[in-house]
Amino acid sequence: MANAGARTRAVAAEVVDAVVSGGQSLDAAIAERESNVVPTDRSLLRMLCFGTIRNHWRLQHWIGQLLNRPLKKRDSVINALLAVGLYQLCDTRIPDHAAVSQTVEAARQLRRPKLAGLLNACMRRFGRERLAEQSPDDDEVQWNHPRWLIERLRADWPDDWQAVLEANDARAPMWLRANKQRQAADAYLARLAEVDKQGELLEGVPDAVRLAEPCGVDDLPGFRDGDVSVQDAAAQVAARWLMATGPQRVLDACAAPGGKSGHLAELGGDDFALTAIDSDARRIERVHDNHERLGLAATITVADASKPKEWWDGTPFDAILLDAPCSATGVIRRHPDIKLLRRDSDIGTLSALQGAILSALWPLLTPGGRLLYVTCSVLAAENNGVVQGFLEANDDAVEDAVLPNNNIRDLMRRKACGYQVLPGTAGMDGFYYACLVKKVS
Repeated sequence: MANAGARTRAVAAEVVDAVVSGGQSLDAAIAERESNVVPTDRSLLRMLCFGTIRNHWRLQHWIGQLLNRPLKKRDSVINALLAVGLYQLCDTRIPDHAAVSQTVEAARQLRRPKLAGLLNACMRRFGRERLAEQSPDDDEVQWNHPRWLIERLRADWPDDWQAVLEANDARAPMWLRANKQRQAADAYLARLAEVDKQGELLEGVPDAVRLAEPCGVDDLPGFRDGDVSVQDAAAQVAARWLMATGPQRVLDACAAPGGKSGHLAELGGDDFALTAIDSDARRIERVHDNHERLGLAATITVADASKPKEWWDGTPFDAILLDAPCSATGVIRRHPDIKLLRRDSDIGTLSALQGAILSALWPLLTPGGRLLYVTCSVLAAENNGVVQGFLEANDDAVEDAVLPNNNIRDLMRRKACGYQVLPGTAGMDGFYYACLVKKVS
């Protein structure tokens, strides 16, 4: 492909514009366009897209300083291209001359040749005036987060909000989950060493292995055979916690894409019966694929957790995992587009939905059974706020505050109800957990 480097920058600009101007998710935007880039440049494409979105507010601040007047709306892709160009200059090891020349040429590939000179001037002026060395006095620019989220984090985590923001803008490590049915985590760590891959274990999360350097799944020993899965260590807490009492009939109520349901099935015995549901027919296919790769049996179906009358057979469950739909503010480092796509008004809507699903599933739990409420959010309104409201409204519900093991106590923050893992703690994502038990009358 002629001038593949410029083509990669042009596609990166199209992806960034699709997120910023079109509201498309970053993963979907990349998946839709990465075939337009030569295979050897696809890791570069992802790096440019993720980095530019992660640094959105800072980059737009610089663009505002460099342009005498904003670009026209129809040229929003050039604004995105300039952001991609500035990101290369300030946060990558790409030589400045290559970043400038390839980004300028990308404007021509985007059919905006008249704006190539403007891009060239802006990028050269950026380095000349050392804009990257200036300290902004705006919170959004300083922290690369929307103001509403900064304010919520400051209110919910007065001693930790800055650390959370910094963790959100860091690159996430790659965590693996060893399949307990095949080998323990330390045995899989030894298999990695045989192929010159280094990793480490995490005390308290028995199946977790953290890779020293990320790699493709096809480079992981036994991945295609189901010996290992990719899953953040904080997410791995869920299945171990729910299975601690040995339940035989379990519901995973919002199962897609299938990481937690696969872990549940790995931990179950011969008589274990797992039902995994999700309301999204396309995403439920990923649950099927994950279980097929792992060689596990489960009842997997499209169903709405908030409407059990449409699918429940009337037989109670011993345990229920509710990984509730949420703002995903605990996994921003993996999905930086969340900062752009979420709105403050979403939080109230989500907390109402979370409470509704929790109330709908509670009658499906047998007396003495446990429901584990989980989100990948760090916001109180979606976490202990929802659980506290539910406990106040249901006399037959009580929190079981006993952690599955003592080794994770230092990894989790005790809340009024439940526990929170903050992003970056031991390299983990942000997750909230609350274990609820149905009283025996």
